[in-house]
Amino acid sequence: METKTKDVINGSEALIRSLIAEGVGTIFGYPGGAIMPVFDALYNHKEMIKHVLVRHEQGAVHAAQGYARVSGRVGVALVTSGPGTTNTITGITDAMMDSTPLVVISGQVFSSLLGTDAFQEADVIGVTQPVTKWAYQIRRVEEIPWAVSRAFYIASSGRPGPVVLDIAKDAQLNQCEFSYSKVDFLRSYQPVPEIDEQKIEQAAELINSAKKPLALIGQGVILGNAEKELIAFLEKGNIPFASTILGLSAVPSEHPLNFGMLGMHGNISPNMKTNECDVLIAIGMRFDDRVTGDLKTYARQAKVIHFDIDLAEMDKNVKTTVKVLGDAKQTLPLITKLLEKKSHEDWISSFKPYIEKEFDYVIKNELFPENGGEIKMGEVVNKVSQATNNEAVCVTDVGQHQMMATRYFKHTRSRSMITSGGLGTMGFGLPAGIGARYGAPERTVCIFVGDGGLQMTIQEFGTIMEHNIDIKIILLNNNYLGMVRQWQELFFDERYSETHLKNPDFIKIADAYNIKGRKVTKREELDEAIAEMLSHKGAYLLEVKVETKGMVYPMVPAGGSVTDILIGNGKTI
Repeated sequence: METKTKDVINGSEALIRSLIAEGVGTIFGYPGGAIMPVFDALYNHKEMIKHVLVRHEQGAVHAAQGYARVSGRVGVALVTSGPGTTNTITGITDAMMDSTPLVVISGQVFSSLLGTDAFQEADVIGVTQPVTKWAYQIRRVEEIPWAVSRAFYIASSGRPGPVVLDIAKDAQLNQCEFSYSKVDFLRSYQPVPEIDEQKIEQAAELINSAKKPLALIGQGVILGNAEKELIAFLEKGNIPFASTILGLSAVPSEHPLNFGMLGMHGNISPNMKTNECDVLIAIGMRFDDRVTGDLKTYARQAKVIHFDIDLAEMDKNVKTTVKVLGDAKQTLPLITKLLEKKSHEDWISSFKPYIEKEFDYVIKNELFPENGGEIKMGEVVNKVSQATNNEAVCVTDVGQHQMMATRYFKHTRSRSMITSGGLGTMGFGLPAGIGARYGAPERTVCIFVGDGGLQMTIQEFGTIMEHNIDIKIILLNNNYLGMVRQWQELFFDERYSETHLKNPDFIKIADAYNIKGRKVTKREELDEAIAEMLSHKGAYLLEVKVETKGMVYPMVPAGGSVTDILIGNGKTI
């Protein structure tokens, strides 16, 4: 009887085959000496795996984030040792804060050289362990399939997050018999906790007795693919809701129970109603300080129900009445079955005065300015959103333009708002947009950037050029680090210290990378320019010269109560 022998291959080939077994079709990376064997193996698998050569390792991780966030799959970045790996730390930390599933693979010096301060050696595990779900150094070739299978399982299961695999060069070169098996269980790791039926009943009882319920929707709903279950829950109880920045797009913007965005620059009505509701229902969110403001005054009158998959988030910031631990896709239907149909007409109608006030004092002037003047960020965002029928993927960098995009870009489907939430990483937008385009190639991707953040990763224009990536970049240029300038105006007596920017000619830079561009300085040109951008086949940079000292309102000052809301010109609610 003939025995079938296993393939004997080197570690680099084993790594690529392992990635293929995990369904990886796109990798974002940058080669170097310590990872060169893997790139050599990748050469033989070009039909199976598309490698996107970025221009900086930070761009590789942000691109992998954008890919993961829009697709729901694990993003993969491949970099070399030393500075190659340390350049990924910002993106890895961003992914950890925003629960983004990533596997970052780094090369490492020969295992015999570890600890000798060899050329381009860095303590990758020591540096990345605090900002990953798992960080593991592979020194033996036999460990590669074992580690890859665990990396993808850990990154994608439970509350997702980044994993780092640091592979010594000798492990990449040595030979092993290759076999691969996917992992679906790890001892001592319980990604999805058991559901407590008693907590389900207690939560349903509280919601059924509520006269003024309010739901807060976070990204956990999107990560758990629980959008349909959420809508069924909200509609049966007729529960008004608002979303965190990362939770935006879980439910269409125009849903009648959707009252917008929470937090520092969120909508007035849900912020005010947080301190009026009798039952606060948090679903897949972590009560970030930008959502709660001063915890001493936050929802003190309400009973709080917290749905989350991560026990560490329970009672971390806000004391809860009922903790519903588990996957929202599983827990929400169990509670929905126990809900009584409600109308809450008087409660819902009480949101209206705040909505009208926000429109009169903020939105009307931002979206439909009557007195001419400089173009406003909000009107640009609104026009782009409408021109895409609210169906595009909206990717943002960080700053004033980010807040305007999250406020005024509307959504008809999930996984449509890609932004840096917890870490607030300037430079995120452009590479994340590149990744989003690969993650959803059938969708229009619109990237909103500021003149500050764009210049942090502007080298990724080279990635766009090389791979002919069809993305639309909207640069809202006010020649300032706008959000810092806003705080300087409000809280530092208008002492604009180091926030004014002398900028280059962005259109000329785009042209050098074969990216079509246009600069708009007059409001009457805006509609036609947006139409030209969206109809263009290929990358397009639309630079709009916006209000130099524009302000993002409403605004809850840092550390203030969620109901202490500035609406401009010294006015408060």
